[in-house]
Amino acid sequence: MKTLDNLRQTMRRDQVWDFMQPPVNLQLDVTHGNILYLEDVSVSFDGFKAINDLNLYIEAGELRCIIGPNGAGKTTMMDIITGKTRPDTGSAWFGQRIDLLGLSEAEIAQAGIGRKFQKPTVFEQHSVFENLELAMAGPKDVWSTFTARLTGEQRDRIDEVLGIIGLSEQIHDHAGALSHGQKQWLEIGMLLMQRPHLLLVDEPVAGMTHQEMDRTAELLTSLAGEHSVVVVEHDMDFVRSIANKVTVLHQGSVLAEGSMDQVQNDPRVIEVYLGE
Repeated sequence: MKTLDNLRQTMRRDQVWDFMQPPVNLQLDVTHGNILYLEDVSVSFDGFKAINDLNLYIEAGELRCIIGPNGAGKTTMMDIITGKTRPDTGSAWFGQRIDLLGLSEAEIAQAGIGRKFQKPTVFEQHSVFENLELAMAGPKDVWSTFTARLTGEQRDRIDEVLGIIGLSEQIHDHAGALSHGQKQWLEIGMLLMQRPHLLLVDEPVAGMTHQEMDRTAELLTSLAGEHSVVVVEHDMDFVRSIANKVTVLHQGSVLAEGSMDQVQNDPRVIEVYLGE
């Protein structure tokens, strides 16, 4: 019979009973400067290598833009970071102590990684305030939801986030009545209510007006420092407006990395992406 330790090694954390699970240390340690480490990561789907020996390092507090052609592995990369996809090989660490490959999706979110998908997902029949309240960190069981009463500190946090995302005047509006850009900002606000250390933002300006894009650029750059922000985006003008450092993915690995000027003038990037 296999020992308990052997069983833990062969079964994912979200597939075993609570009494079999070793305690999880979700205390983030970024004393070495980096908040995210992806090293030698590969994953294949039906023989297609979506991620191929990927090495990526994100510094604490930085805003990093990830670009690349369709099929470059950008979405799969975010799936691995958030626990939706398990790689075949490699390692993924959040700070120096948190092994992402040993955690479930819920535990990764609890550790402080928030993900915003391209299409905004908000509760359209609820007000902006209620959306932020529902997204607040804390117990999510039925009893807690029905009996919870906001503290003054929690109300202050909602007001703070409303100011950050620029929706203070829309506090009582139904989310369904917001513009596309405002819904995107509200969803970012809902992530901020969880106080994440790392935000993964997928194509935030798709479908936005130029004015909304400018406001989104201001919002994301304002988050860097207190948060680490990884933005996947196709709009090169938007990337140039926010990026200090850009990573170009191609065929599941890093093709180039540097400033926007550096990657735009890289012959390999021009050939596989910018020259399309």
